[in-house]
Amino acid sequence: MSSINGGNVLPAEEPPTVLYVGQHETQRSEQVSLDLLRRAQDLGYDLLTTPITTPKFQSRVLETLENHVYQLDTSDTASSMPLPMVSSLSPEDSDLVPEESNSSLVAVTSPWIDMGSLDPLIAHISRQVFILEVAYAAFCGVSNVLVHGPTTSEGTVRFARAALEALGLGPYVHLHILMPMTGELEQDVSAVGTHLSEMVRPQYASDDEDENEGEPELFSSWEMWNTIRAICSYTTRLSIALEVPRGLPPQSLQCRWYSEPIRLLMLPRTCFLRNGKGYPVLSKQHQHFLTLLLRLRFPPWALLSDVGGIPSEETTTGGASEPSPDLTPAEAAASRSRDSVDDPTQHLHYMRHLQQSQPSRPPIERFGQGYQDYMQSPLQPLTDNLESITYEIFEKDPVKYEWYERAVALALKDLRALLRDERQIIVAVAGAGRGPLVTRVLQASRTTGINVKCYAVEKNPNAHLLLQRRNATDPLWANQVTVVASDMRTWPGPILPNSSLTKTDLLVSELLGSFADNELSPECLDGVQHVLHPGHGISIPQSYSAHLTPIASPRLHSDLLSRASTDISLSVSEKWEIPYVVMLHQFDYLSTSIPASAEGPRMPDVQQAWSFPHPVAPEILAHARQRGAGGTVADPGTPYSGPSTNDHNARSCTLRFACADRGVCHGLAGYFETVLYSSPSNSHHNKNNSEQQIIELSTNPVTMAEKSKDMISWFPIFFPLKTPLHIPDGGEMEVSMWRQTDDRKVWYEWVVEVYVRVAVGEEGGRKRMRVGISELHSSRRNGCMM
Repeated sequence: MSSINGGNVLPAEEPPTVLYVGQHETQRSEQVSLDLLRRAQDLGYDLLTTPITTPKFQSRVLETLENHVYQLDTSDTASSMPLPMVSSLSPEDSDLVPEESNSSLVAVTSPWIDMGSLDPLIAHISRQVFILEVAYAAFCGVSNVLVHGPTTSEGTVRFARAALEALGLGPYVHLHILMPMTGELEQDVSAVGTHLSEMVRPQYASDDEDENEGEPELFSSWEMWNTIRAICSYTTRLSIALEVPRGLPPQSLQCRWYSEPIRLLMLPRTCFLRNGKGYPVLSKQHQHFLTLLLRLRFPPWALLSDVGGIPSEETTTGGASEPSPDLTPAEAAASRSRDSVDDPTQHLHYMRHLQQSQPSRPPIERFGQGYQDYMQSPLQPLTDNLESITYEIFEKDPVKYEWYERAVALALKDLRALLRDERQIIVAVAGAGRGPLVTRVLQASRTTGINVKCYAVEKNPNAHLLLQRRNATDPLWANQVTVVASDMRTWPGPILPNSSLTKTDLLVSELLGSFADNELSPECLDGVQHVLHPGHGISIPQSYSAHLTPIASPRLHSDLLSRASTDISLSVSEKWEIPYVVMLHQFDYLSTSIPASAEGPRMPDVQQAWSFPHPVAPEILAHARQRGAGGTVADPGTPYSGPSTNDHNARSCTLRFACADRGVCHGLAGYFETVLYSSPSNSHHNKNNSEQQIIELSTNPVTMAEKSKDMISWFPIFFPLKTPLHIPDGGEMEVSMWRQTDDRKVWYEWVVEVYVRVAVGEEGGRKRMRVGISELHSSRRNGCMM
């Protein structure tokens, strides 16, 4: 079924690119006032950053700290001395005041504090400064606060504890933690005066300083961020201000940061190159990374850092002087070019150019605009009657129905060659909806010249009415379609003119869900198989398989954490045990193949969970009916829970995924592949064109481009984990999943384990050691009703 449950029909046109650009200075020389903000906005900036406190406040804090350290060094009762207190802000400590325009400001906390310091005195002073600044910014109506991240990994937990405390200062406070993609920040914050980390007392100096002098770990910065947001419980009021370096890190780390809640994108002067004319530009790799971020449902704001100040009123109006009349035209042009290159807004103009020249989005992104990372419960097609708008969304797919028509045409040719007579081929469309598959069957009949008798079976009474009207008015249908109002499982089959029942030669359906079988396609097609000819009958689709891979999706996990249950029959804990249909967008694959080149794509390791063929072997269905009638009992040694007619549709799997890089698993992404029709004959095709012998659809990201590029009918499915699982470098994930049934509903159960391989003995042997395991999740209470 479709990936969207209803609502307005989504536009397919290209949405405009949204990009808010702000200006940041690590040492802002001019006080941020209404006049400065107006001048910045006149130039084209949307935002400005402003320091919360002044250098005088820094001097006062340093003096307090130095006095306390002196007293500790000279006092005989140092152990009993209380920690110093930083007094409240005074008028000279801050230039920030409450203004309506403060919504266009991003407040910046002091970069010289060290809340994660191992020295309790430094950490205590830093935390007080931080809390004072955030509280005052919140009072002034500035909701966005930029905070420099921890300086070392050792202090990450203490830093996170202070951030959590600051988030409690107001309901509208949003903290943006400034983090480098890897290594250290490229911005020069050392020039703002003495950093408190330089005043750590010798007894608290880190023992790992020598080790930290080497090359930093690739994922160390992300690891610190992950610790911070985990301690802050994935709150949506905590996000990243990501500094973009001049040289981007490997693609694996870029993809990891892409999956995180980046709210500010810090672009320092150093990340820009100069083109042949001297203008600032971003490299192709930087442009690609920016394009990905701008396609997010909520794209980050860009902050241009230290690229030039805001010109004064005089400079703006009179700074562009006319060339001297004594200059030649060439000299005048060269003079204007130099003035243009020296323009302090040249970086801003370039960003606006990138905003206007973004490449077109893929069809699936245009179709799903606004639904990125929006979780929906799967459809219940057997118990609910769909609305017309839902059917309409299904029918907008440019690929699916074209592929169905090709499959039907191929099957008709094979049936005609097999039957060797000129009788009508009987085709039944099971679950006809508003009739798109019926139309494709009739078009295939026309293009192949093979006469068909078509039946449209539909249980939805409203859709049945529309089918009748279409049969009477559509010139292609021309009253030649027999419209049947029935659940396909209880339909006795086609009726001949002599009132006797016959069998169908071709059974066509579109019952697949995002995980292939999650909308009960196996159960439905089992129920209607009795109308299919047992000898030569063909089912379209012929088979389908479910596939999955582990992913990191902080956005979805945060959404579920903050989602309150509005359904009185659904407990708060059950929101973690529902497979959700979602257009996955801001996420990262945890298990991937190594790209052939540094710029090559990282392909996820998507493994098959199970598959279903159609038609099912008659012996299996006969055995199921016998069990339902009580003719057999459970296998020896198995607890007997009563007869079941659907045991043959239960499935299970255990899959292993290798994870090269550390990460956090928030759930499993599910996809499907289906063979609509595979022709056993080459008699009516060009033997050199083997691709036409099999018609397939796929949502699997590994095979979709090859099998059904630009198909939009299905979004992936997401199986969440209540507690995220941490995976170390070189770890291995083991996923166990079951498709369960009790003849009333179908549900899924899943559990994820994490292993590492450790050395054993002196001979270098290795064994698997489990380091993490999730809860057993079960969607039984919210299963798909049969």
